[in-house]
Amino acid sequence: MVSTSPPLAEALAAGPVVLDGGLSNQLEAAGHDLSDALWSARLLAEEPEAVVQAHLAYYEAGAQVAITSSYQATFEGFARRGIGAEQAATLLGRSVELAREAAGRAMAGGVAGPLYVAASAGPYGAMLADGSEYRGRYGLSVAELERFHRPRLEVLAAARPDVLALETVPDADEARALLRAVRGLGVPAYLSYSIAGERTRAGQPLEEAFALAADVDEVIAVGVNCCAPDDADRAVRLAARVTGKPVVVYPNSGESWDAGARAWCGSPAFGTDRVAGWAADGARLIGGCCRVGPEVIAELAAGLGG
Repeated sequence: MVSTSPPLAEALAAGPVVLDGGLSNQLEAAGHDLSDALWSARLLAEEPEAVVQAHLAYYEAGAQVAITSSYQATFEGFARRGIGAEQAATLLGRSVELAREAAGRAMAGGVAGPLYVAASAGPYGAMLADGSEYRGRYGLSVAELERFHRPRLEVLAAARPDVLALETVPDADEARALLRAVRGLGVPAYLSYSIAGERTRAGQPLEEAFALAADVDEVIAVGVNCCAPDDADRAVRLAARVTGKPVVVYPNSGESWDAGARAWCGSPAFGTDRVAGWAADGARLIGGCCRVGPEVIAELAAGLGG
């Protein structure tokens, strides 16, 4: 077990902490095929060492927090692949263990600690693997969404990560469900929305969405991820003002996905210049999402360290 003293909340109070980048693009860069409904979660069972190596690349680049490969790992998703509840729970716990293993190797290799692990819990739509994670509005009640999320969060919390990453949340109603589901688990959480402009992907005003977490003691940071860097600029200021909590921000590179051509297009807009602005506006947990790799995280870490 890696020592993580001080707790992550105290580290955030002291200054910016560096998150990792996109786990999937690091795995793909290493030659792993993720064209699967389980996405990176498939490797938890089939190639766990690949997951360790991906986390290790980010720790060695300067990330202080690694987000686990459990984003798309759910009991329902595993069941569709013939994986029963007991084995699914083992794989969810393994996602935390693999990130811990990477942290241990990094520190043994000379990386300064403490290093932290964030257990990823993606939205309901990630389990559906049909793109609805970027739309929300699933037709489920808050209570139904809470019943979906709670069992997975209980298993992840039992693996003792440093924080639960409630990430890429497209809908304020799903945020309500997640905030209910983390109560009493004994592990802090951060809440991160996917957004378009100044609204959630489901269309709710971000000010209202952020406000849901303002008085939730379990939540140690609020913000956005998997969005355009330009949208992140505005969201960081808003999250800090509305919640009074540290802000988490890890947008995409700024490139866009052309589904017809099945290729990324455009130019990256993620740079260390805007990272300094996020920190000045209240961001304390800062990293990248899709198309942001270890080389960018290294630049980010160097900039924040300076």
